[in-house]
Amino acid sequence: MLANVSRGKLYGAPRGTQDILPQDQPYWTFVKEKAAEVCRRYGYQRIDTPIFEQTALFSRSVGEGTDIVDKQMYTFDDRGGDSMTLRPEGTAPVCRAYIEHGMHNLRQPVRLYYIAPIFRYERPQAGRYRQHWQFGAEAIGEAHPALDAEAIGLAWHFYASLGLRDLTLQLNSIGCRSCRSTYLEKLKDYYAAHARSLCPDCKARLSRNPLRLLDCKKPSCQEIVKVAPRITEHLCQECNRHFRAVKDYLEHMQIPFELNPYLVRGLDYYTRTVFEVQPRDIGGQSALGGGGRYDDLIEELGGKPTPAVGFGTGLERVILNLRKQGIEPPSPDSARVYVASVGEQARKEAMRLATALRQRGMSVTTSSGDISLKSQLKQANSLGATHTVIVGEDELRRGVVVVRAMAEGEQKEVPLDEAASQLSAEVQVGRGPA
Repeated sequence: MLANVSRGKLYGAPRGTQDILPQDQPYWTFVKEKAAEVCRRYGYQRIDTPIFEQTALFSRSVGEGTDIVDKQMYTFDDRGGDSMTLRPEGTAPVCRAYIEHGMHNLRQPVRLYYIAPIFRYERPQAGRYRQHWQFGAEAIGEAHPALDAEAIGLAWHFYASLGLRDLTLQLNSIGCRSCRSTYLEKLKDYYAAHARSLCPDCKARLSRNPLRLLDCKKPSCQEIVKVAPRITEHLCQECNRHFRAVKDYLEHMQIPFELNPYLVRGLDYYTRTVFEVQPRDIGGQSALGGGGRYDDLIEELGGKPTPAVGFGTGLERVILNLRKQGIEPPSPDSARVYVASVGEQARKEAMRLATALRQRGMSVTTSSGDISLKSQLKQANSLGATHTVIVGEDELRRGVVVVRAMAEGEQKEVPLDEAASQLSAEVQVGRGPA
């Protein structure tokens, strides 16, 4: 809580942001490592793009009339007068990099993934922050429906690898430019008859971006959505064929899905396949992640016509669901060895020994400050050390150190010049990797 004190004002994290404290880091490490591992298995390589980009990149790709562009972007003019925006989503920057670095000359599809901070000015709530982290994967340069199924499979495999349960895969097709135009006319006609009941945002969307009407989460508009025309009933022959193939691949991959004819996602660049993964007990208000195909985006950004598909998921929301389901990450490497010392000369030898152990790949903590041996042993215990090495003036004179196995409470003397090698062998073999 903020307060005025004699030395000045105390500051808190900006609204909609959070500090990731040491006790929370095991979740973050767990999720990021699983993301990287799954991407490695699927042949995706990491890419990192700048935190900010030219504003036009997002207004053109995400789309005017979307909440992201109209309400949520952090936009500023730099000192050169150019309009810049903190990255509100991850796909457009990856596509910009694909074009800029001539990745179309590589073997297609190019499979890329990222783990990066995302910035959107929206109302903070559980699992939703103004700065949040996103894991995303993009496969660029192939139109075959098997790649849609692969992207969905990657997402599904990622959540499963974390141990998350009771998830649903929502699936839809929103067609291509050709068949969507006919559908949008029918959609506008339907909504025109309900215009008085629409929320202010949807009244604006009706003329500017009618497909976004299906994405409104307000209860009053949701009732209208329930009986709106279905886009899947207006797909062209090629889009129908593509969607049938995606469903067939998913069935062969034994990935369960539910058809949702009103799923459109919140970004304008999507074409054909769209999907979301949701906790079954919560539903679409708190989707874990989702994505789809975006065959027109790279051309819209100035590249050659290039099909692509991908997905993204918010790490905060993933971690929130891990906690809800009682899934704990593996225990992080703690201080396996604690080196205690008594006396200045002993402290110098303790520092030398700790350095030698670290060079052997072990995790080591040393005492700091002038605290008693009893206090050091308490600290070793609180850190979860498996072994404590005691270096005192008497031990130095005799050329030995005392090694205590904390769990058993047993201790022995070891020659000082053999302590690093003996302890390294004992901890690695007897206790597992440090």
